[in-house]
Amino acid sequence: MPEPEIPQKRPYPMQVEAGKEYHVCMCGKSQNQPMCDGSHAGSGLGPRIFKATETGFIAFCGCKHSKDETGKCDGTHSSL
Repeated sequence: MPEPEIPQKRPYPMQVEAGKEYHVCMCGKSQNQPMCDGSHAGSGLGPRIFKATETGFIAFCGCKHSKDETGKCDGTHSSL
């Protein structure tokens, strides 16, 4: 599996809205972090989908190594 770029070694806190779907960048190349902008094309690393069930803040992965299947931060950045 290809290795993602690491835009930052901390999460991206982001306001989400209940009922909306968010495409979370996992290649590290997006200019619209933490959201996907299509820069992953040809990299073998696509976005992960986060569906907000409630309105509030979510910490999305900044290091792009999270094992969370929705792209949320799982703390992996602290071991990189």
